[in-house]
Amino acid sequence: MTIEKHKKMNKGEVTLIERVANDMFLIKIKVAEDFVSHAGQFVSILCDNHTMRRPFSIMNFENQEMSVLFKKKGDGTAYIASLNIGDTVDFIGPNGNGFSVGQCIWDEKTLLVGAGVGVAPVFYLKKVLGDKARLIAGFQNANEIPSCLQSEIDFITTDDGSFGEKGSIIAYFEEQISAYKPERICVCGPHIVLKLVAETAKKHGIPCEVAMEKTMACSIGVCRGCVVTLNRNGKIDNASVCKDGPVFLGEEVVW
Repeated sequence: MTIEKHKKMNKGEVTLIERVANDMFLIKIKVAEDFVSHAGQFVSILCDNHTMRRPFSIMNFENQEMSVLFKKKGDGTAYIASLNIGDTVDFIGPNGNGFSVGQCIWDEKTLLVGAGVGVAPVFYLKKVLGDKARLIAGFQNANEIPSCLQSEIDFITTDDGSFGEKGSIIAYFEEQISAYKPERICVCGPHIVLKLVAETAKKHGIPCEVAMEKTMACSIGVCRGCVVTLNRNGKIDNASVCKDGPVFLGEEVVW
């Protein structure tokens, strides 16, 4: 079951822009009164002098203010990082579906897994689920941990051991399952993290939802540049991450 997809053109006003980690920024945008989003959805922001918009997961939405966490990588994200309070942001969204909590607030204990900037949508989900969820996340090093989220994450790993436990979040995943005993798992991060989390969840018989990260061009399902292969009840199908996702059942993705 998916949330109704909106492709509405929107404009909002920047209310906050700050660096929260090494090359990672948090931007908050005041949006129109009819804007509504759900954890797992994303927006595509228009960047100055660029034809293609840049897609970003929504990290939070409250009081008609949308938060987006992004990493400065190229000209597009450098433009967004250069915005000032009061500037106007042109964006499309919210796009795609969200975690199934958008349709029904579940009561199951949920383990949320984030890796790098992929922590954003699962943080949003934790805000929705409250004490029914535990958030664990992995980063390359201490300088990559967003200062705005550090206190909100229940368990942190860094590849170099500069903060929290040393190693990949995957190295501690089985341990977290044993200790927390979740009834549902939701994850966002690089492909390898999604794959390993989904496979481990399946082994334990735990429902798993994966929020996929893909390079996108149109962000509305027209160009078919973000296709993922699914196996639904033995039938192979191709789906667009931007239109049909970005959230899929982990057991259905052909990894």
